[in-house]
Amino acid sequence: MFYHVKDLQFNARVSKPDPAFATLLLEQFGGANGELAAALRYFGQAFGARSPFPDKYDLLMDIATEEFSHLEIVGATIQMLLQGINGDLKKAADESEIMQMLDGKKSKEELIHKAMIAPQFLASSGGGPAYTNSQGVPWSAAYINGDCNGDLTVDLRSDIAAESRAKITYEYLLQFTDDPYVKETLNFLMTREVAHFQMFEAALESIQPNFPPGVLQSDPRYSNLYFNMSSGADIRGPWNESESSQLGETWQYIDDPVSYVLETNGLTDISPRGTARTLQGVEEIDHGMSAQRSEEINMAVPIGEQVWSQSAKENGSKRRSKK
Repeated sequence: MFYHVKDLQFNARVSKPDPAFATLLLEQFGGANGELAAALRYFGQAFGARSPFPDKYDLLMDIATEEFSHLEIVGATIQMLLQGINGDLKKAADESEIMQMLDGKKSKEELIHKAMIAPQFLASSGGGPAYTNSQGVPWSAAYINGDCNGDLTVDLRSDIAAESRAKITYEYLLQFTDDPYVKETLNFLMTREVAHFQMFEAALESIQPNFPPGVLQSDPRYSNLYFNMSSGADIRGPWNESESSQLGETWQYIDDPVSYVLETNGLTDISPRGTARTLQGVEEIDHGMSAQRSEEINMAVPIGEQVWSQSAKENGSKRRSKK
């Protein structure tokens, strides 16, 4: 159940109209990394988490709802930055912008410039925010469909990345406005991305084990191989020497990948090196994890009558106990 409070979560303000920046800010209204995408991403992910991970369902729904409030903040800011435009467009007779084109070349060029910096506002939406990015491309569910993966550890990693992208977008936008009030709003929204990043990170950490994502383990013959796929100066770092971050395996640096592949019959004639894991051990873990995760889901979602709302479940249990 959604309940709308008419006051914004943050007191958004602007000091003056700025159609050009309103166009840029559309990126966070209807863009790939914007608030609408974030809200629907977490909203969609929450459904699959409802029974097996009720605590994560609560987290995802809370953040999704906050993202809807951020969408309202962005939309309100865009609307305020466009103050006066809607009224000007209603001058459909002799005082319209179109008629002013007859006043000379300068007026015509000014009108064309306005249309170039904010075509959505002047030609389609009439002075209100549209569900497009800053270039007028309509919002698409393609932005987020791949983020509802069905495995919560995968979804949470995607969410951490999404919050990172949104944070950087706000950081870029801050460089294109001098309005102190707008800067305050963008700083608030940017900071909430940082907060959400940490929430998702903590939620991921609370699911153990969470690496590798999913159930099946990685093959120890290939999990710590680093192929030097470029010629020139060889660069070494923690990504190709010492131990791997998650599995604690020693990186095997393959300096000549072509020779290595030919000598090992296309990597089929090799054994695990630099790791304590074995193929048999991986197979045992696969079976154990499969049984564990399957049992967790089946226990959380038993076959039979289903009730979504927690209050309905509790009331139903009380009625059955009275009988």
